[in-house]
Amino acid sequence: MKREVKIGNTLVGDGHPTFIVAEVGINHNGDLEIAKQLIDVAKWAGVDAVKFQKRTPELCVPEEQKSKMRETPWGYISYLDYRTKVEFGIDDYQEIDRYCKEKGLIWFASPWDEKSVDFLEDFSPVCYKVASASLTDRILLEAIKETGRPVILSTGMSTVDEIQKAVDFLGTDNLIITHTTSAYPCEPDELNLKMIRTLQEMFPTVPVGYSGHEVGLVPSAVAVAMGACMVERHITLDRALWGSDQAASVEPGGLNKLVKYIRTTEAALGTGEKVIYESEIPSLSKLRRSNWRSPRGK
Repeated sequence: MKREVKIGNTLVGDGHPTFIVAEVGINHNGDLEIAKQLIDVAKWAGVDAVKFQKRTPELCVPEEQKSKMRETPWGYISYLDYRTKVEFGIDDYQEIDRYCKEKGLIWFASPWDEKSVDFLEDFSPVCYKVASASLTDRILLEAIKETGRPVILSTGMSTVDEIQKAVDFLGTDNLIITHTTSAYPCEPDELNLKMIRTLQEMFPTVPVGYSGHEVGLVPSAVAVAMGACMVERHITLDRALWGSDQAASVEPGGLNKLVKYIRTTEAALGTGEKVIYESEIPSLSKLRRSNWRSPRGK
C-alpha cells in the first residue's frame, strides 16, 4: 500500500518530492513584520509550507511557571507575560493568512491547547501539527482529531509505547509521523536518524518525516536519503537573535542551501534499477577493452 497523505493540494509520501516545511514557530518574537520577513525567506528558498505555533498562554503555561521572572526584550517580566508577548492574535493571523496566500505558500500551525484548535479552525488549515510535547495530551489530540484534518505527529521526548498509543488514538488515515529529538540544538550523536526506518517498520501505511533541531544542514539531507517524506526545520533571520529556538534554526542562506541539498539528494537516490546511462557510453567505448575476455593462454 502506498504511503501518502494530501496536504492542501500536495501529496506527501512515497514517490513524491520531499515536503519541506520552514517553521517560523515563535522566532518572530511577537513581531508581525519579522514573521512576514520569514515568510518571504521561505518563499525565496523554495519550501512548500511555513508553520507557526499557537497557544493560549493562560492554559498552556503551568501554574508553577506563570509567576517565574525572566529577562526578556520587554524587560524583567513573568513567564506568563513573556508567553503573552510572543503570541499572535486574530488580526495578526488574518494578515499572515492573507500574506501567505499572496505569496502562494501553505501555512499551518501547532496548536498547544483546545482553544487554539478552535482559533485555527477559522482559517480552515490544511493540516495540524502535534508538537512532541503534546503527544500524550489526549484532550488536545481529541480536539484535533475531531476536525477531520490531516495530522502531522512529532515524536520527540516520547517512548515507543507513547508513540504507539498516540497513533492508535489518532488512527493511521491522514497521518504523517515525524521523527525528532527535542533538544535545541541537538547534538549529532542524539539525532538517531535510523529511527526513521524504525517508524516506517512500525507503521507501514504511514508516511514518516523528520523534524530537525541540529546545527547544520547535512543531517536533514541524510534524513531524506533514509526515507523521510518531509523535512521540517526552524528558520530565523539571525541565529544570534533573542529566543530559545533561534540557535537551532536555519538562517536565510542556509535554508536556500538546504532546499537545494534535499532536491539533489532526491535526484541522486534514483530508482534502484541498474541501467547504463547515455552519459556512460563514451567512457564505456574508450575504457572497456572487451566483454568477458577469455582467460590468458586459452
